[in-house]
Amino acid sequence: MTQHLTTPTGTASTDHLTSGTPGTTAGDQQPDWWRDAVIYQVYPRSFADANGDGMGDLQGVRHRLPYLKDLGVDAVWLSPFYASPQADAGYDVADYRAIDPMFGTLHDAEAVINTAHGLGLRVIVDLVPNHCSDQHAWFQQAVREGPGCALRDRFHFRPGKGEAGQLPPNDWESIFGGPAWTRTTHPDGTPGEWYLHLFAPQQPDFNWEHPAVHDEFRSILRFWLDLGIDGFRIDVAHGLVKAAGLPDTGHAGQLRLLGSQPLPFFDQDGVHEIYRSWRAVFDEYPGQRIGVAEAWTPSAQRTALYLRPDELHQAFNFHYLKTGWDAVALRAAIDASLEAMRPVGAPSTWVLSNHDVVRHATRLAESSPEQGLRRARAATLLMLALPGSAYLYQGEELGLPEVTDLPDEVRQDPSFFRSNGQGGLRDGCRVPIPWSGESPSYGFGPESGRPSWLPQPAAWARLSVAAQSGDPHSTLELYRQALAVRREQPALGAGDAVHWLEAPAGVLSFWRASPQGGGVQCTVNTTGRPVNVPAPGPVLVASGHLDAAQGGMTELPADTAVWWAV
Repeated sequence: MTQHLTTPTGTASTDHLTSGTPGTTAGDQQPDWWRDAVIYQVYPRSFADANGDGMGDLQGVRHRLPYLKDLGVDAVWLSPFYASPQADAGYDVADYRAIDPMFGTLHDAEAVINTAHGLGLRVIVDLVPNHCSDQHAWFQQAVREGPGCALRDRFHFRPGKGEAGQLPPNDWESIFGGPAWTRTTHPDGTPGEWYLHLFAPQQPDFNWEHPAVHDEFRSILRFWLDLGIDGFRIDVAHGLVKAAGLPDTGHAGQLRLLGSQPLPFFDQDGVHEIYRSWRAVFDEYPGQRIGVAEAWTPSAQRTALYLRPDELHQAFNFHYLKTGWDAVALRAAIDASLEAMRPVGAPSTWVLSNHDVVRHATRLAESSPEQGLRRARAATLLMLALPGSAYLYQGEELGLPEVTDLPDEVRQDPSFFRSNGQGGLRDGCRVPIPWSGESPSYGFGPESGRPSWLPQPAAWARLSVAAQSGDPHSTLELYRQALAVRREQPALGAGDAVHWLEAPAGVLSFWRASPQGGGVQCTVNTTGRPVNVPAPGPVLVASGHLDAAQGGMTELPADTAVWWAV
């Protein structure tokens, strides 16, 4: 794969966009910027298509960065754009230092970084260290040369069980369904050893007991840090180290994405030595470069171990994401998250949607899409009022629902094609987002271009950025308003505590104190009926219509949240 900086062809010029010096123009003077950052996840293949091939690309991302600046976020997280056969949407990496041609070139990646910095936005990129593609040069050589090849030690090759080695080495199941082992074939056609892949067969797991794997990934970190990126989201951060001897799990049944059960291939204590070495690399660079763990762990306390002062900076709060629309459960999750982070001095993070889960506008619905959207809007205000950092997934600011009726022939999630897999659930949240217009591709690509790689629903015309901009009742304007208030209010953002207030059953109410005095109170009605609550001051933002207070009280509608200035 080429690593040269090439001039892009066939794409619209973006020279009018502001450029900046990588790693220095996104606000180096801001201390610990990551403690209260709002970070927006861009799924490149579904964000914006500049060249009209139906697939999003880096030039499209660059064109749309001013939109993210105006939205009010602090940083952009880009899902993988590395050279890849795309067996798992780029999470099967063939070359960690090259850009897949479907997304552009290394020149385009630098242009995205520089333009973002010029707009005051940080850039975080995905790193996939648990596994690579079966097209990676190391794995190709390991298979080609067979047993005895030194490169086999960089993966998990094992002889099979049974008289002829016909059974997998252990009982581990792939997250995508079926055994976590695939048997190789010798050049003469006879069966060979098995290799481990916790995900798709095209994604062999690295063996992190091998020093060459450590050396390679430290080099990859420096490659991208030298290009100016501000941090890494570390895919399957909990999976790198496997229990000694690869023991059976004894588990019956399909493992699930975002699972939390203890397993011999997840959340092993040996991962922490790896992240201590990575932290030393981050700290070599100016501008507070960070590491963010995608770590599925049994508890918030186990997640906190990844965030000790000499390890990573943030970890996704999947325990919060999986909490239902219930006041008691939400308060317990919030308290547990804050309590777990305090001993390690790390910020809590909050997230409601990403590229692996059903969009929360659909996930929170019980009776109707309208109810789901009301709850999603209220859940967003709750999340943005909590202390710490928040993650947004592209399109949630438009109130996009999950696309649940995709035809089988267009699905691309590898788990859809494996028995007992995840049911292809991830395609529905990856449908390209609408920007403008009345018909597909709704501004995702040029009108003369190909249809988007996943079909967009006809109803999305009214959910586009253009349709919602300027409408004070739209979800997009709610996000813009909430993010602006969050940035203006000293009480919101960084911190490690909320002050809970008495509230009726089904209602959450707390306030965040400002260093200058006063603060912001957030009240959330999770019930299906209006509730009378105290109105302590002027309304800053509300997720739904709120009547004027009478006698210091107001009626808070069902599934509605409000911020008051106290």
